[in-house]
Amino acid sequence: MDRFVPRPGWNDPDQPATAVMDSVSGTIDMTVRGSWGRDVWIPAYRMLTKCLAEHPAGLLLDLRGLDDPAADSAPLWLTGALHGAHLQPPVTVVACLDAATTLAAKLDRLGARRRMPVFATAPAARSALADRRPLTDQARLRLSPVSTAAAAARRVVSSACTEWGMPAVADRARLVISELVGNAVEHAGTAIDVVVSHRGPAHRTGTHQWSYLHLAVYDRDPRTPVLLAPVYTAPGIPADVRGQGLRIVDAAAQAWGALPTGTGKVVWAMLRDQPA
Repeated sequence: MDRFVPRPGWNDPDQPATAVMDSVSGTIDMTVRGSWGRDVWIPAYRMLTKCLAEHPAGLLLDLRGLDDPAADSAPLWLTGALHGAHLQPPVTVVACLDAATTLAAKLDRLGARRRMPVFATAPAARSALADRRPLTDQARLRLSPVSTAAAAARRVVSSACTEWGMPAVADRARLVISELVGNAVEHAGTAIDVVVSHRGPAHRTGTHQWSYLHLAVYDRDPRTPVLLAPVYTAPGIPADVRGQGLRIVDAAAQAWGALPTGTGKVVWAMLRDQPA
């Protein structure tokens, strides 16, 4: 079996930077708090990098608890927004911040309205992300932790790939969703939510317009999986292949990851389809 361990830091309230994914929208809320300085800058930079590496449907930077009277943190947030814009598919980054602060004023001078919109409240920021999410279609399935769960998830993935005109990615997608759901059944043993999303343009006319299939498996266990080292054995000796499921996911997907949600965790994978 794959190895699952606690992964502190993502949503530890004692840390200056925390993050949690919303299971409905697929967006991440990253919160930064404390007085800006090295003790906040380093974990904030690392968390921002982690969040973008998770390739969410959108990223909300909640900076209302950040004390930054000199606005020294502004370049970090704008750099993150620029990096998100260059991902494929792009990740929209918005900020939640009091408009009366020096940081908000500096972000505005640096062009935040165009690169990273700033909102006074979290609901307004989330609403803006919902309008900008690069999702064209989505299929959802609630499963019990039973032996037939993976087969049910494969059927949903197959139907989605057919409906969205993505036959080239269907085999890899079925393989990946089997591993993700199988791990959730074995290790979490809780209710499982499968979300299959089509990210990218609905109609592709250019050779550089990629379409992506995003697979997300949510459960109620906060432990996240760890990719194990490959198993090598001498010729003629059967290998113990248990624990290598995530290596299959790693090989089949363009990207994958795991992070906490409000009720447990999500393990996701992104598969790139061929352009039309």
